[in-house]
Amino acid sequence: MRNEWPRVIVHVDMDAFFAAVEQLRNPGLRGKPVIVGADPKGGKGRGVVSTASYEARKFGVHSAMPISQAYRRCPQGVFVPPSGKIYQEYAQQIFAVLEQFSPQIQIISIDEAFLDVTASLHLFPSIEELGRQIKSRVYRETGLRASVGIAPSKSVAKIASDFQKPDGLTIVPPEQVQDFLDALPATRLWGVGKKTFVTLAKLGIRTVRQLREYPLDYLESQLGKMGPHLHRMARGIDERDVHDRDDVKSISHERTFSQDQTDPEQVLSTLLWLSEKVAARLRKHNFRGKTIQLKLRFADFSTFTRSKTLPHHTNLTEDIFSVSKHLYEQFGRKTKAIRLIGVGVSQLAGEAGMQTSIWDVQNQRKLQLEKVLDELQERFGKSALTHARALEAQNRPKQKKPQPKKPQ
Repeated sequence: MRNEWPRVIVHVDMDAFFAAVEQLRNPGLRGKPVIVGADPKGGKGRGVVSTASYEARKFGVHSAMPISQAYRRCPQGVFVPPSGKIYQEYAQQIFAVLEQFSPQIQIISIDEAFLDVTASLHLFPSIEELGRQIKSRVYRETGLRASVGIAPSKSVAKIASDFQKPDGLTIVPPEQVQDFLDALPATRLWGVGKKTFVTLAKLGIRTVRQLREYPLDYLESQLGKMGPHLHRMARGIDERDVHDRDDVKSISHERTFSQDQTDPEQVLSTLLWLSEKVAARLRKHNFRGKTIQLKLRFADFSTFTRSKTLPHHTNLTEDIFSVSKHLYEQFGRKTKAIRLIGVGVSQLAGEAGMQTSIWDVQNQRKLQLEKVLDELQERFGKSALTHARALEAQNRPKQKKPQPKKPQ
């Protein structure tokens, strides 16, 4: 059977990764509804759920849910703050295991990756045995469970890994791809979000089969470039290669205020702090961007984005802050209380391939100073040297940290 496969693509997805790590580190949490995220503060907390254990998911708790809503659904849950460095250490162990199966690995996030095992498949008795060995070796090395999907393409393998979670292994041979996809809801396709599904539903499209049978030209008229993409996905056509990294499309940071914010000065100081963080990441990865985007979420959860495209690429804090400040001021000083604010930069280009421009000549000194600032912050901490206004935004939430209550 394996000789009939044009490619053998594996998608490995860790099961409830953050929560599973917490249960592994603290055996007393095993079997309990563990919710990793912000402090719920008795249902009045801010922020969102990072990961929920499968025990917590039975109560309807899921990632990206407001932490206050998670508390209402599962007040008996064990709420744990994220331990980023520890999760990263486990992720490195997992990826080290996966590299033993193929040098062609593409890390998608901290808890999932693609492998192209076409060239190394001869080392295993069967595709099924390959999948079992990946799962068992990850568990043996880390104590964590993974779900694995194996298919001829990345998109189908990703869907397959989610098919029998947790601890699943789903194999979709080439001749079974269409039958496998046809029965699924269209939301299972890679790229179908809430807005796209609403558009599809208006067209009477709810399953992959209905999407596959819909006229391509009409899909394109309704969905633009997304139409042909989804038409291919519905047929299991995905020729994208597994490579060592995805092209970065944008870099962004956002902050949820501890209290809905109406003070323009506090908003602006936070904007500057976010602009510094975004600019530093751009410089660290040798990127510049042309489009600056501002995201605002108000107290009623209504969310708006505004963007502006510059005539040149930049990775200077000054440029990013200036544009985001202008976009914020377009909302007017009497804007509603703000719950969340974010800054992003897109239309990225690598510095290595860029020719020297007037912008480079005019901003050479500024760029050198900001790179010195990056080095100082890397060595001595993020608050070693920064704008006073940004430092105020960075420190202010810490002043409101609640004190633990004494036991009754």
